[in-house]
Amino acid sequence: ILMSTEEKFNQAAGSVKEGVGKLIGDKELESEGAAEKVASKVKEVAEDAKDAIEGAVEGVKNIFKKDDAK
Repeated sequence: ILMSTEEKFNQAAGSVKEGVGKLIGDKELESEGAAEKVASKVKEVAEDAKDAIEGAVEGVKNIFKKDDAK
């Protein structure tokens, strides 16, 4: 959850930077903000996928543990 919150903050910061770049006509700042926003979203999605896989692995382990206990 902490990683997701951090990445949400980074996405927001990237959006602000992108918006300021557009506002002042600074294409480099605009591009940098957009890139930061995308990179943070990718990290967030990857972290969510990792958590989902770990949850699935734990579920399978629990199924086998129950079978072994019989």
